[in-house]
Amino acid sequence: MILENTFPLAERARPATLDDLLGQEHLTGEKGVLRKAIEAGNVPSMILWGPPGVGKTTIANIIANQVKRPFKTISAVSAGVKDVREIINQARSRSKVILFIDEIHRFNKAQQDALLGAVEKGIITLIGATTENPSFEVNSALLSRCQVYILNPLTDEDLLSILDKAISNDPDHKKRKVVIKEKEALLKLSGGDARRVLNIFELVADSIDTEKLTITDKLVMDLAQQKVALYDKTGEQHYDIISAFIKSIRGSDPNAAVYWLARMVEGGEDVKFIARRMVILASEDIGNANPTALVIATNCFQAVNLIGYPEARIILSQCATYLASSPKSNSAYVAIKDAQKIVQEKGNLSVPLHIRNAPTRFMKEQGYGKGYEYSHQYEQNFSNQEYLPDEISGIKLYDPGRNPREDELRKRLKALWGDKYEY
Repeated sequence: MILENTFPLAERARPATLDDLLGQEHLTGEKGVLRKAIEAGNVPSMILWGPPGVGKTTIANIIANQVKRPFKTISAVSAGVKDVREIINQARSRSKVILFIDEIHRFNKAQQDALLGAVEKGIITLIGATTENPSFEVNSALLSRCQVYILNPLTDEDLLSILDKAISNDPDHKKRKVVIKEKEALLKLSGGDARRVLNIFELVADSIDTEKLTITDKLVMDLAQQKVALYDKTGEQHYDIISAFIKSIRGSDPNAAVYWLARMVEGGEDVKFIARRMVILASEDIGNANPTALVIATNCFQAVNLIGYPEARIILSQCATYLASSPKSNSAYVAIKDAQKIVQEKGNLSVPLHIRNAPTRFMKEQGYGKGYEYSHQYEQNFSNQEYLPDEISGIKLYDPGRNPREDELRKRLKALWGDKYEY
């Protein structure tokens, strides 16, 4: 069924039956396990796991249409516990309501827990869609009450078949005599996402006001790069943009940092991925120049896990701008890197006897712990004794950075260890 052309092509072309769905034969083909369940009218609560644009929402809609049951849909990006409970309360007075939750992995524990009772008692049949591994992103209690169906990535052939079918069934584009001469750019920019390939095609088609349209790779690239903020969570853009984000923070540019953050937020990047990278950066690039940075980054990671989108973007922004504005030092990173190199080159050097543990009489007789000076018995809680193996005695691995906070650390270390910490 074709919707009015005020809707995007991706919506107008959305399959209405299992027979029209392309790319998930193992689930919806003639012998597919999901088809059998739908045709028997015995639809279980389920999690549909697969990449973006491979048919998760479409399958949910087909199920609702085919089994003729009340159908409610919410997005975990914008919905909360209140919305879930409201739907569950409405479902109590109606039979076998299907609740479709898009991006269910964005629900926090409390939001997922709110579904448990209703799913277990059959008040609702849950269909959750996720691009993330449900073993990690869906509570085990909720997961145990659902079947998990894995959707395969769409092949290039699938995407082209979907596109050809959409064009041939759409009155406007069919009438214009659209010819796709070159397909590589459409496929590359789509990233295996059927919705995206249709959106990009429509963007190009709507940009050229001619009766006949020949689509080439150059035309697609020129128009798409002008008008589409591309972001592929699993492809090159994913790594390029997180790299730009981290380097902007490292370079103390909060403006660039928040821009690249916005690119990731708009692209639907996982909040935990962004926050996790900032925790690493807080030690690697700021370290002891501002130890509070690690505290804030860690709290940010915990907070976005509790909150989720859309509010999590504010917490991410606060953390990113703080880290970008902080003084920088990679001295802790360099110290552990150099220490690991020594370990790799020199192997397992012996622990000096005087700092070995001596829990038994035999060990004490062997000299374990002999001569150890307990630091708290000395002035300034410090004893000038060697803690490194003989082979690397006196080596300096931690060199405090040139910033006010680490200058204080350097002064203290120089007062204790002397020339080792000279400027």
